[in-house]
Amino acid sequence: MSEVSNCVRRLRFEHGEMTQEQLAERVGVTRQTIIAIESGKYTPSLPLAFRVAKVFGRSIEEIFTLQE
Repeated sequence: MSEVSNCVRRLRFEHGEMTQEQLAERVGVTRQTIIAIESGKYTPSLPLAFRVAKVFGRSIEEIFTLQE
């Protein structure tokens, strides 16, 4: 089974120490969803991944990595 890793937490800090709540509001999810994504317990849907990427001005592949 493949897992998806991400650098969302690092990117939040690189973008003015954005809080989980601020990111959640910008992408339309709860803070708990951001916590789950950052901890690797939840893999976001493709539309959510695109919204996260847009917030940080990055491509999805720069944020989310498929671990084979």
